Amino acid sequence: QLTGVLDDCLCDIESIDDFNTFKIFPKIQKLQERDYFRYYKVNLKRPCPFWADDGHCSIKDCHVEPCPESKIPVGIKAGSSNKYSKAANNSKELEDCEQANKLGAVNSTLSNQSKEAFIDWARYDDSQDHFCELDDERSPDAQYVDLLLNPERYTGYKGPSAWRVWNSIYEENCFKPRSVYRPLNPLAPSRGGDDGESFYTWLEGLCLEKRVFYKLISGLHASINLHLCANYLLEETWGKPRWGPNVKEFTRRFDPVETKGEGPRRLKNLYFLYLIELRALSKVAPYFERSVVDLYTGNGHEDAESKALLLDIFRDTKSFHMHFDEKSMFAGDKKGAKSLKEEFRLHFKNISRIMDCVGCDKCRLWGKLQTQGLGTALKILFSEKEIQSLPENSPSKGFQLTRQEIVALVNAFGRLSTSIKELQNFKVLLQKNR
Repeated sequence: QLTGVLDDCLCDIESIDDFNTFKIFPKIQKLQERDYFRYYKVNLKRPCPFWADDGHCSIKDCHVEPCPESKIPVGIKAGSSNKYSKAANNSKELEDCEQANKLGAVNSTLSNQSKEAFIDWARYDDSQDHFCELDDERSPDAQYVDLLLNPERYTGYKGPSAWRVWNSIYEENCFKPRSVYRPLNPLAPSRGGDDGESFYTWLEGLCLEKRVFYKLISGLHASINLHLCANYLLEETWGKPRWGPNVKEFTRRFDPVETKGEGPRRLKNLYFLYLIELRALSKVAPYFERSVVDLYTGNGHEDAESKALLLDIFRDTKSFHMHFDEKSMFAGDKKGAKSLKEEFRLHFKNISRIMDCVGCDKCRLWGKLQTQGLGTALKILFSEKEIQSLPENSPSKGFQLTRQEIVALVNAFGRLSTSIKELQNFKVLLQKNR
């Protein structure tokens, strides 16, 4: 039932489906498999800054145990490797580690060759003129994770703990007064036949920027839910898990009848988010088109191929004629626009900090990556002048992306592209089930 033009931009869903399926999806998948984009550095041990009692979820499959020396997470932190030597001598801990790695644990094992590449990458990154310092990267707790070995999927993390994270995001960071309740919010008092209409009346009354902010967060939430429905633990046979699409779960989360019309609205917000990140990719192309920017891994041949594929994707994004026009945002009087933009930025920064409260390590990994990807997209959209005036042959002080931001940007957009592809798949499965 998802068709037609999206609100707040002149673009229809069918055009996005075709463009994504035939142009973007196959290429972005290939790009995500390349060495430069598959390793992401993340600190999964940062404490939640907002509440203390929760800790990590008790599901073993969400948890990551420190592994013996042979499996130490790479990082440029060879100096701290000895802290795991006791674990290597203790067979019980070794067993637990193997056990935890099975279903949903984050697999951070890398080859020696990859380790050397990372040290080269770090030197290369350090020589760049960073636009902003990421607080995480130099922490001894930050580790490289191979994203291909740790696909985003349903791990069993749900209930009050997961709900609390999303509730905190919506209630405290979407410019929403406490008196306005989101549809299907289990914490809302019973309101008879309202069905969320008062919420949408409130949303329509907001300025474009604040409405966009809510849609971005709702779209990200819908996308993550779609990944979990599409990669669900269906059964275990002979101790081996089988993952696949769960139509029942998809219907529960998105069907118009079961969600009182809320599901399709959420999916439309997914398309809206896709357009925003697509727009950012087309805007940042000049940054990467310069010869000074090299997707450096130490393997010259692979680096050249990765860059060629990335530039090919940029050409595709530019060929799409129905982009979201961000010029209409923050376009009021200069003083008001500036303070609104800063408010927007701080709200988003807060959401990225809330991701440290996600109890399941695998969910935390992908939550942090997708939030950082969206944050990078917003940074690009609001740096258009700086990008246009970049020098051809030297790093720029005006606009700079770290490798972390580049990896997050590409993988976050890859997740949205996958969501839209999975949505097509669910449409087919639902037709068959009728």
